[in-house]
Amino acid sequence: MEYGESVHKVLLRKIRKAEQDLMQLKLDYCRFVFGLTHRARVVSGGTVYLVLSVDVESMVSTEDGGLTRPSVAGVPANKPSQEMPVQLGTDWVLDQNTKV
Repeated sequence: MEYGESVHKVLLRKIRKAEQDLMQLKLDYCRFVFGLTHRARVVSGGTVYLVLSVDVESMVSTEDGGLTRPSVAGVPANKPSQEMPVQLGTDWVLDQNTKV
């Protein structure tokens, strides 16, 4: 049974590595396709927010082979240290003043 356990551990390590690589690729996609980075400024509901987190798991494949925009959470840009993060979902656009 040692061989089976060894194969099991190797496969789990490879799966975890592939999952980490996929997450990094999705973050890269967010940056280069959507211009979305940590602390990027997005507009949602007429308010400008600083992005604190990006949920790459919320991205799904589109019919044309791309990915949908991710769900994000952020704080109002005018008082970032005084607010709790707000879940913005996918209803956001990149603030025109944001540079990648």
